[in-house]
This record gives sequence, C-alpha cells and structure tokens, in this order.
Amino acid sequence: MTAIGFADLGVDADLVSVLSERGIESPFPIQSLTIADGLAGRDVCGKAKTGSGKTLAFGLPILQLLSKAKPGRPTALALVPTRELAVQVCRELEPLAACRGIRIHAIYGGAPIEKQISALKRGVEFVVATPGRMIDLIDRKELSVEGIERIVIDEADRMADMGFMPQVEWILRGIEGEHQTLLFSATLDGMTAGLISRYQHDPEMYAIDGDEPTVSEMEHRFLAVHQMDRVRVAAAIVASSNRTIIFTRTRWGADKLAQALEDEGVDAAPMHGDLRQEKREKSLSDFSAGRIKALVATDVAARGIHVDDVDVVIHHDPPSDAKTYVHRSGRTARAGESGLVVSLVLWNEELEVRKLMRRLGMKHPIVEVFSNDPRLADLNAWDPAADAA
Repeated sequence: MTAIGFADLGVDADLVSVLSERGIESPFPIQSLTIADGLAGRDVCGKAKTGSGKTLAFGLPILQLLSKAKPGRPTALALVPTRELAVQVCRELEPLAACRGIRIHAIYGGAPIEKQISALKRGVEFVVATPGRMIDLIDRKELSVEGIERIVIDEADRMADMGFMPQVEWILRGIEGEHQTLLFSATLDGMTAGLISRYQHDPEMYAIDGDEPTVSEMEHRFLAVHQMDRVRVAAAIVASSNRTIIFTRTRWGADKLAQALEDEGVDAAPMHGDLRQEKREKSLSDFSAGRIKALVATDVAARGIHVDDVDVVIHHDPPSDAKTYVHRSGRTARAGESGLVVSLVLWNEELEVRKLMRRLGMKHPIVEVFSNDPRLADLNAWDPAADAA
C-alpha cells in the first residue's frame, strides 16, 4: 500500500514542495487526521502530546487558506503558552509562509514591544502570540482582532496549567466575526473542555493514542556515579549522542553544570528563567541546529523546549517526583520515537531514586560506572540487567 502524502490530504503543490525540500515527505498521524478538515474550513479539536507534529497540522491549512491582512489587523492568530513556543512555531512555518507571500510574526513578552508594533503596522497576516502580550497590544489599539478568520489554541492544557485561561477567553470573546477555530491539547478535560464547548462549533474531534509519554516508550539506565566524576560521566554520554537535554534542580546548578561541561570539551548551554530572552532563544536555536550538543535545563524552562531528535535525557539531579521523571524523560520520546533516559545517582540519592522507581513500576539495577567506562559510548546497546545478574 502506498503511503499517504500531504498532497493526498489536499495540501497545494507549492507547500508540498517546500516540505519536500526540508525532507518532510509523509504526515504524522495527527496531521493525517486533521489537515483535510482544516482545509475544509471546519473547526478541529486534536488531542495529541507535544512533539506529535501539531504545528504543521494547523499551520498548513491556515497558510493555504489565509487572506491578506491590513496593517494592525491580522487574519490568523495562534495563541501559545510560552515565548519559546511562539518563536518555534514561527520558525517552523516561515519557509511555508514565504512561498505564499504571507507574513508571520511572533508576539510575546520579554521582547521590545516597539519592534512588534512596527511589524504590525507594516502588516502581518499570521500572529503567533502569548496571551499577555497580545492583550497588551489590543489595549494599546496597536492590534485588532476584527479581521481574524482563523484562530489556533495550541497546548490549551498547558495554558490552563500556567493560569492563562482568563486571558485566552478574553481574547476569544473579542473575535466576533465568522471564523475557524483549531484547538490542540494533550488533554481535553477541565478548562480545555470548557473552551471547546464555548468557542468551537461542532468540531471534528481527533485523538492520537498514547498522548502522555510512558516509561515503556523509553530505554532507562540508572548509573551510580561519584561526585567528583559525575560531570565527566555526563560529558562521555553527551559526546556519544546527537542531542542531549540534562536536567538540574536549580538555575545555579544549570549554569554551573553547563560551564563544567564546556571545560570538559562539550558544547553546552544553560536554559532557565534567569537568562535574558535573547540568550534563551539563541541557545534553543543552536541546539535545534546542532551547533551545541547539550542543553542544561531546569524543569520550568524545559516547558519551552520543543525539539525533535533528542536522543538522550540525563537526570543530573533526581526529579522531585514520578510525574516530573516522566515529563522530563518524555523530551526524548517525541513524534513516536523512542529514546534513552539516564539517571546519574550519587550514593546519598540512591534511596530516593529506588522509591521513585517503585512508584513508576520500574525494575532496573543501579550500576556503578566511571567516566572511562567503554559502555558509556553506547548505553542503548548495553543491557545492565545482564551485567547485574
């Protein structure tokens, strides 16, 4: 049976060509399910986890159908929970928008509002915005939602978790003309269900199974390490990997570890809330492009990291609970791919880590390693259970 392509879903040839140039030939499941209805102008509700391909699922229909905008009056709006996601959505859709002469712009706090106002005055068809800055620009009368034809609510569950739902609803209530609404979320209950009932009209509902990453989707290694050798063990793992995200509990710890990895010859950068926005964007861009091999992140900052092809997650500091372990680890189980999760365990952390494993129903040995251990070059191929037997 021939695999379905984007053209089979109704995507125009020029957009398909741009995708092909980027090596994107076959749609992910959420794209296969939703794009045709999006192109038909229907409201769509998609339940799918981060990393499942949602940006193209909403981006392709919008870019194909979008009308030209007047200054300060965009014709499409995507609301997203974080500035990092706003930047990433724009970056992914810009090549497609360019082939259509469509202007797309990220609007978010922490960046100069004057530059955003200037772009809006020149004219932007597609605004990708965080709710707070969007409201600020509406209040200043620099941006109007009167021309909005298509709206996306992306990662609605995360916006609810982060307390943004009142702002989201304030914006949605102001969009009064006839419009299409596309909503994507990892869960469709609670406040997200309220959004669907109030702001979507008879939406087509789709769900991708396995929306929450599970521990069974990943390979896990628990390594007993010594305090003085822990950085070198992490460096050895990063060196044999493509992209690695390393988690620390504190911002100070992220800075210190990133510098220590650099001292070991590993290209690494910290990612946390104390960094200037330009620095965070550069680090994420460098990581996505492969210019650095490791991001050292706190749990909060990791919400803004949406990068595929992360093959290893390292828990440099143990997570605070089982949910955090799964959330951190899921950064390497995206778009249906498996990944490797490595926990570096000091002697005084072993009891805590064993409790964590019990809560997750995991039975893995904690194996002592040193930074010169040849097994670190290919942890996927190593079966620690066999060694522990």
